[in-house]
Formats: sequence, structure tokens, C-alpha cells
Amino acid sequence: QVQLVESGGGSVQAGGSLRLSCATSGFTFSSYQMGWFRQAPGKEREGVAGINRYGVTRIVDSAKGRFTISNDVAKNRLYLQMNNLKPEDTAMYYCAADPRPGLQRFFIGYDGRGDWGQGTQVTVSS
Repeated sequence: QVQLVESGGGSVQAGGSLRLSCATSGFTFSSYQMGWFRQAPGKEREGVAGINRYGVTRIVDSAKGRFTISNDVAKNRLYLQMNNLKPEDTAMYYCAADPRPGLQRFFIGYDGRGDWGQGTQVTVSS
């Protein structure tokens, strides 16, 4: 059974940092493409960061230079380091696992057919 469990969210002031973690089980982590998504109230889900099975990463333009995605294959964990947080980063953050190759799908109308965690809330105050 595939499981993804996010943690690390919280409330911070603008300019602060958070590190999200996604613990996974039930699938071959090293063979999947992994992504972080976020959804704010009243807004569509947005792909924030992705890392493919080769370690290639991609970050959404609005978070470049501030967010870093990484993984620990030995621990089957995915991370999102978020620095210089802004109020517009406030959202529920989800991790997702998808066996289909390529990261592009995470950033352009993702169909959501991967496996998902339950989310962790990030709130950034000004």
C-alpha cells in the first residue's frame, strides 16, 4: 500500500524558513518522479517542485532561488527546503509520487493520477 505522509508545515513570518518532509512507503521510491504541490483557498493546485528518478530537479518560477527540492533514497524521503517565505506561499502543501517519466506534467495541468499525501499547512504572515 502506497503511503505518503507530509510533515514540517507551520506558521512563520515573511522571510522565514521551513523544511517540509514527505515520508513514503509501499513503492520503489528510486523509480518514481516525486513532486511538491500546493493549493491555497480558492486557487488551483500548483506544481511547486519536482525531482525525477535521476535526481534532476525543477522549481516553479515563483519559488526559484528560494525553494530547494531534494530526496534521500535510502530513507525513502522527499524534502522541500523553503527559504525567504512570502505571504503568497501560504497554502496546503502536498507531496506526490508518479511512476510516469518526466517532470513536465507536474507543472502543466497535472492530472493528479499519482499517489498523494494528506498535506501539511504552511502559513506565512507579513
